Amino acid sequence: MSVFSSPSEYGYTHTPRQTPSITEVNQMKQTLRSRRVNTLTELRRIERILASLPNFASEHIHDLTESFGFYVSSNNLLQELRGISRQYPFSTELLEDAKARVYHDPNSIRSWNLAWLLLVKIKADQMIPDYAHRTSRQPAMWGGVVPDPRHAAELASVLIQEWTRAVDQLLRHWPTPPTLDGSW
Repeated sequence: MSVFSSPSEYGYTHTPRQTPSITEVNQMKQTLRSRRVNTLTELRRIERILASLPNFASEHIHDLTESFGFYVSSNNLLQELRGISRQYPFSTELLEDAKARVYHDPNSIRSWNLAWLLLVKIKADQMIPDYAHRTSRQPAMWGGVVPDPRHAAELASVLIQEWTRAVDQLLRHWPTPPTLDGSW
């Protein structure tokens, strides 16, 4: 969770209807570099503003790439997913597998946004059902007892619903893919 409650606390007050000043852009970039932003909502707000600038690819993409990478590597994405799926916490193993798949996918270079790439990979590769079924059969989920197949299947169904809802909710932050041409 971010320690700042509003964009003005970062030192900028840009609204989407106006072009940010050079000072505001520099303040946003400094905020990204200092790692003061650690929620997807705040990162997305800065991303939306910087991506709208004509010099985005040449001047701002690196800072966003680094910030989204830090957001993921510091487990903030996992924590946000778990914050949405509180009753059945999102799988660490699933997210780690998604990272490995993204890192080995040559198409991943098309976006600067690691968080978005991971969420899209989870959906595109239909990873949630596989991990939900694996998790539901683990004795650790059942107090050390091997679960009955019917109960494991019921738990898998609930995990699929919870984790899919969490991924879908976070993906709503991007009405268009965060790529230079807006396509995927």
